[in-house]
Amino acid sequence: MREAVQLAFVAAIQHLPPRQRAVLLLRDVLGWSAAETAALLEASVASVNSALQRARATLETRFPRDRPGARPAAAGPDAGQRALLERYVRAWETDDVEGLVALLREDAVLSMPPFPHWYRGHDAIRFFLEWVWREGPPGRFRLLPTAANGQPAYGVYDRGTDGVWRLRTLQVVTLEGGAVTAMTAFRDRGLFPAFGLRPVLDE
Repeated sequence: MREAVQLAFVAAIQHLPPRQRAVLLLRDVLGWSAAETAALLEASVASVNSALQRARATLETRFPRDRPGARPAAAGPDAGQRALLERYVRAWETDDVEGLVALLREDAVLSMPPFPHWYRGHDAIRFFLEWVWREGPPGRFRLLPTAANGQPAYGVYDRGTDGVWRLRTLQVVTLEGGAVTAMTAFRDRGLFPAFGLRPVLDE
């Protein structure tokens, strides 16, 4: 599972069109059948198989598995990146939309595979985040650190009306040049145990 997730993070999320990215993640990472994938994406089995073939071809072209340096280094974030990530977590946990947007590069991307839609740039991401935080009470999110594909990642917990913190997404944060360039949120619960994330937080 970790190897499959790593391959998807490195190549599919960053370099494939949304539909191909969704198909690749569902088929090769999560192990869905062509029929299940087609049903979720409201597409034909033939179009799903075609998208998967194109996605795999792109992976082989851009990221051959034996390419030197194809896998990211295991080194953790440096001091500057740690400070940036602390601000990132604080913004999420305090509902600070503007504080979070300020950490993003102008062309940053927010995506939520396997869903094909995504948001690029400050205005689009701000619009989405404002909607997210309007949907619940203040202070509804808590982030616990983990790592995925050599990048910082977080289990994002949502406090329900019963006061229980439940794991909602695995969020992978891509950093470059002192800014956040991508936020990728995975909602599939089958992924969570591989990253040491508990389904519910103890108070």
